[in-house]
Amino acid sequence: MGLNADQARVRLASDQKSGELAEQAKASLGDAFGGAWIDQASGRLTVAVTKPGLSVTGADTKVVQNSLTQLSGTKAVLDLMSAPAAITTWRVDEKSNSVVVEVNKNTRDAAADKFIATAKSFGSAVKVEEVTENPTTLYDLRGGDAIYMGSGGRCSLGFSVSGGFVTAGHCGTTGTTVQGYNRVAAGTFAGSTFPGNDYAWVRTNSNWTPRPWVNRYNGSNVTITGSSEAAVGAAICRSGSTTGWHCGTVQAKNQSVSYPQGTVRGLTRTNVCAEPGDSGGSWVAGSGYSQAQGVTSGGSGNCSSGGTTYFQPVNPILSRYGLTLTRG
Repeated sequence: MGLNADQARVRLASDQKSGELAEQAKASLGDAFGGAWIDQASGRLTVAVTKPGLSVTGADTKVVQNSLTQLSGTKAVLDLMSAPAAITTWRVDEKSNSVVVEVNKNTRDAAADKFIATAKSFGSAVKVEEVTENPTTLYDLRGGDAIYMGSGGRCSLGFSVSGGFVTAGHCGTTGTTVQGYNRVAAGTFAGSTFPGNDYAWVRTNSNWTPRPWVNRYNGSNVTITGSSEAAVGAAICRSGSTTGWHCGTVQAKNQSVSYPQGTVRGLTRTNVCAEPGDSGGSWVAGSGYSQAQGVTSGGSGNCSSGGTTYFQPVNPILSRYGLTLTRG
């Protein structure tokens, strides 16, 4: 908001007081209360009233036509209606003393016009505003969660980065589309290398927010604060969408592994188990498992009998694509 620390403290204290004053006015005015809002320029609270002569100590007043109870009642009726796709939102707008219906002007059609006409029939309090976009639900990017490729198959998310996330290169080629854990479109592989290396990054759409988290599969997350490399012999854990959270130790670095598709170099070897679908998932070490280590590449064995698993270190991925790790 362009405020320095002292101004922010004053503003927050004033806002809290205004909120308390608005609730008091609502209780004391009853049906004469038309809503309340804070003026962005002065920081003062304005209370709307439906009867001239009413005042509220510590606030400005404005006489309006509709009480908040009336506006809320109109909005409640709209809540019972089935909105067509072009109708994006409707709300009580206390400052304009109206119920505002938003419609996407780019997709406005006969069904939207019918909805608007019905809404307006409830009274002059209903206003219409045109917008250019429809709202969408938002989701979090979290290490270890499942990702699904448009070309088929499931892998795991490695770590959130600026604009998306990193994962294993063998999970998808550049241009492959990706869905998140909930099968909602997430983005596209913006870069991928395999074999030789086994890393990739996915550029995600605006529905997804990169978070500095890795799923522990026990109802909690670990928070990533950096990517300091763990030494041979260090404790290490990984997260993946098939087998969840497993731990062990680092056994070797800079290992070359010969896969059927070709050799991958520079991998780190561990005694942690993994299974298909865990590929691309997060490896973490350090205090509180806060240090990102890499993404699952492959291995042998399974999580019933044990096995050996290799991961692609994360720092070369960040360097290769010019990415910034999302940190807490």
